[in-house]
Amino acid sequence: MKQKKSSLWVNLLFAAVVLVLAGTLFYFRSAGQSGSTLGAELTYGDDNTVLKISLDKDAEYDIDTGYLTVHIEVRDGAARFIDSPCPDHICESFGWISQEDQTATCLPARAVLTIVPLA
Repeated sequence: MKQKKSSLWVNLLFAAVVLVLAGTLFYFRSAGQSGSTLGAELTYGDDNTVLKISLDKDAEYDIDTGYLTVHIEVRDGAARFIDSPCPDHICESFGWISQEDQTATCLPARAVLTIVPLA
């Protein structure tokens, strides 16, 4: 009986340590991101041209990638591909992206939309 009780305390102590570490990591990660504004970056074409797009202003963009014209919509701090001229429309199914490092890709247009911190 005594062994079960001490095992319970060891497990509780381990869980508490893990929770404190997770909370600390979360705090420092969120504190580091508070100073940076997120934006979208569209990389497209054979030359890997980069277009920076602000997520602060609602807008629609039509960009000729050299293969197809992609249509990007920005609304409420998020971006997405809309009305894709490609045959399968997979890029539209990515939906709205708004978190850092999220991506949406249109392979026929050779275009990648990524959420990145803006300097």
